[in-house]
Amino acid sequence: MTQDRTQPSGEDSLIARYFKPLATDPGAFGLVDDAAVLSSSGEDIVVTTDAVVEGVHYLAGDPPDTVARKALRVNLSDLAAKGAVPAGFVLTLALRSKEDAWLRPFADALGEDANIFACPLLGGDTVSTPGPQMISITAFGRVPRGRMVGRTGARPGDRVLVTGTIGDAALGLDVLKGGAVATALTSDPAARDFLVSRYRVPQPRNMLARAVRDHATAAMDVSDGLAGDLTKLCAASGVSASVDVTSVPLSAAAAGLRARNVASVETLLAGGDDYEVLCTAPPAQCDALIAAGRAQGVAVTAIGAIAEGQKPPRFLDGQGQDLLLTRLSYSHF
Repeated sequence: MTQDRTQPSGEDSLIARYFKPLATDPGAFGLVDDAAVLSSSGEDIVVTTDAVVEGVHYLAGDPPDTVARKALRVNLSDLAAKGAVPAGFVLTLALRSKEDAWLRPFADALGEDANIFACPLLGGDTVSTPGPQMISITAFGRVPRGRMVGRTGARPGDRVLVTGTIGDAALGLDVLKGGAVATALTSDPAARDFLVSRYRVPQPRNMLARAVRDHATAAMDVSDGLAGDLTKLCAASGVSASVDVTSVPLSAAAAGLRARNVASVETLLAGGDDYEVLCTAPPAQCDALIAAGRAQGVAVTAIGAIAEGQKPPRFLDGQGQDLLLTRLSYSHF
């Protein structure tokens, strides 16, 4: 039997139903083309890509709306750390099926976040897979020419700063997996819900992109764990660092679990999925960065300093003694 080429394919129908309404930018051409146009207006275009895979970055039972938000927001977090303003994204979906019960809330949440963060859908692709499902997003941002904040600019004497709180997402994953954190918080549903939300729905710090661009010498987002990501930043800049772990900002829920020895320092520093901004800045610029965060309702905390020498960062306890961490970050391999 020959295919009736006057009828749209299943893929075309899926795109038209769920994702064409999200393609509001003129350069997306209503998703009827296989390419898009992104105007630069003399600015640099920053490009980043991240995938979220079922069973690795989210659990099979996670609500589809949270999966959509995480898929986009982990990319927005990268743009924020580069000092870039979101410009748009392309989406690749590998799906087991095209059930409306999953796709409708996924698409609705993706569209809501695209509007909230002014980052419209520009195009993409859909494919079938026997599983696990995978959502890959490539996001584009704009910065004034030559102003992207990379990982290579940290200098001895700079302070090390981080936004928000660290370790919540790793604890939230433990809750979802029924681990020790879940047991410890049996009688505290508010703390459980908070930690789970921090794992499922990151809070990218895009409102601080300009402050990062104006004041930071180096920056990256914390995705695999604060300890490991600072190690990567230092290696890229050819420097070392020292961090006072008692200064690392913790939520009330995480601090309580740490005080009860339910959560170790290593879990908090190496757990990953924080999606906060880690940056370095000269001492004279720190107050401006902290004030910019305060104006946006986001804590920016100085946790250490950059030092000379191409050595791994030191993590010091309250008495100034080195903590020996057996694990610095999450690793896929």
